[in-house]
Amino acid sequence: MTDHLRELYKYRELLYMIAWREIKIKYKQSIMGFLWAILMPVIIVSAGILVKYAFSVLSGKPFTFSQVATVSVKAVPWAFFIAAIRFSSNSLIGNANLVTKIYFPKEIFPIASISSQLLDFAVASVLLTIVLVAAQIGWSVQLLWVPVLLVLLVVMVIGFGTFLSAASLFFRDVKYIVEVILTFAIFFTPVFYEVEMFGKYGPLLMFNPVAPILEGLNDVVVRHTAPPYMWIAYSAAISILVFFGAYVFFKKAEPVFAESI
Repeated sequence: MTDHLRELYKYRELLYMIAWREIKIKYKQSIMGFLWAILMPVIIVSAGILVKYAFSVLSGKPFTFSQVATVSVKAVPWAFFIAAIRFSSNSLIGNANLVTKIYFPKEIFPIASISSQLLDFAVASVLLTIVLVAAQIGWSVQLLWVPVLLVLLVVMVIGFGTFLSAASLFFRDVKYIVEVILTFAIFFTPVFYEVEMFGKYGPLLMFNPVAPILEGLNDVVVRHTAPPYMWIAYSAAISILVFFGAYVFFKKAEPVFAESI
């Protein structure tokens, strides 16, 4: 395992080049340019605002701008998660000519796809900061949790993306299954709502490993409280297991990639 990671580090410049190529291909001859980076978060936030407003009307509680901040804090990392999984799962198939002709660690492709999405995440985060300032959310020491939670999310994405990219080579219908799951996953993830809204059934939603991370970001950024430690530990364990499990699967399957393309 360490030898594979050391080899991956040796090819870090190639990883950078492929990630940069992914970015250039995405924005080349694009009318909207970097506005594409905020399109999906804006759509998710808009849908979330409608849901929040509907809940406010039904419950008789006032709709506040802080609710927009809550949805936004969750929508930006969720949009990154969705895009990173979607692009990374197709990364090997999309680079079939390089997979079969040149030797280098093939996990570079899904990782490069995920890395290219980090630029979109950074652009969307600028808009998120503006929303938080407009909502007068303020700052607290709990913001130190933000990098930790984002690292957990990235590790989880790399694990899922690496596994799905290899699985897509052997079973071509994997990409269709992934699209279906990603389409409906938002209904089982606390993006438009908070877990406590479901009372005693709320903890069931937290078994979705992404949920504790999103709830934790809402806690530390908007509420200025500590994240749910036990659930964060659960997400961390899932992230690490998925990452190493997917990496081992990927490296064992790598020798037969050329035969499956």
